[in-house]
Amino acid sequence: MKACFIGLGYIGLPTAIVAADNGIEVVGVDINSNVVETINKGKIHILEPRLEELCSRVIGKGTLKAQTEPQESDVYLIVVPTPFTGDHQPDISYVESATRSVLPYLREGDLYIIESTSPVGTTEKMANLIFSERPELKDHLAIAYCPERVLPGNVIYELVHNDRVIGGINETSTDRAIAFYNQFVKGELHRTNARTAEMCKLTENSSRDVQIAFANELSLICDKAGINVWELIALANKHPRVNILQPGSGVGGHCIAVDPYFITADFPKESQIIGMAREINNYKAFWCAEKTQQAMKQFELEHGREPVVALMGLAFKPNIDDLRESPAKYIATKVMQGHNNGDFLIVEPNISEHKVFKLTDYRVAYEQADIVVFLVAHNPFKELAYNKEKIILDFCGVFKEI
Repeated sequence: MKACFIGLGYIGLPTAIVAADNGIEVVGVDINSNVVETINKGKIHILEPRLEELCSRVIGKGTLKAQTEPQESDVYLIVVPTPFTGDHQPDISYVESATRSVLPYLREGDLYIIESTSPVGTTEKMANLIFSERPELKDHLAIAYCPERVLPGNVIYELVHNDRVIGGINETSTDRAIAFYNQFVKGELHRTNARTAEMCKLTENSSRDVQIAFANELSLICDKAGINVWELIALANKHPRVNILQPGSGVGGHCIAVDPYFITADFPKESQIIGMAREINNYKAFWCAEKTQQAMKQFELEHGREPVVALMGLAFKPNIDDLRESPAKYIATKVMQGHNNGDFLIVEPNISEHKVFKLTDYRVAYEQADIVVFLVAHNPFKELAYNKEKIILDFCGVFKEI
């Protein structure tokens, strides 16, 4: 079997590599020629444990090759981003573009799968697009939707062991998709229809967004009430039926910070809690920026100079290099506006350079700063000794045990 993966990003590349490692002949397609060149050398362009080792292995075995154009295959997987516009409307143009790129290669009996997070009805829209351009394929092409459920930093394990929800546009499509994923997924494969599968992905991430919003709202309340939110949550979680998550500087990434908008855009009147959770989590980042700016003004009043500020972390969650939709990046940008860049030490230990921010080693930044602002709870930060001589704004619980 030959499979063509359109999109070699944080999900497409690991999935392509795992499939290739399980004997499927994989062609990985990406419009970025540098990404293609890197992968064909057996290396990777993202941070993910064990992934480079597996990439080198499958490139060496010849079961994976990367290129910039699709190739005739048996299975086509669409694994491209689905961003939203400035007014929080979902943008499926990447999915449509990827679909159009494989149109000339589709044959009777092929399987087409969307893995990209999509608004409800996207799979049906792409099916209509395919059949309008290639009417001879009507009733002769299997089309399904199967979202991923992986955690950055543990993607290889979860791609194989997590359950998957698979929904075809008809029973035959669902059967074909299940047979494909059975080749490399050990978790249970749950069958449904395409619309339910699309909504399931959005529901999972919206649920997590709501739960995080509760924790973030608690942190705002506790700050005003003079209560240690970390202690409060730890005590509340002693209740056998309570499991409150940990607050942070907001919510980022290309899933939890995005997927709820795919529901609120189509169902604005019905999605009141989901919409409010998004507002709370967005506000938390704004609040963190304001708290930092207030601390800077207070320092300047007391010391007669602007403080040196260490902004610790840019990724959207701990121990990864992914900055997409990152609240930490937003906070850093907002805090730095109108100030001398030399007064800021920007830290992100999981990347070597950034086109906007000049990066500083976390130990150097911690030692030199007057104000230390923890935006992401990266593991290296937790090795630092708490320094009472500094102003520490810990928005993510690096020192929550103290």
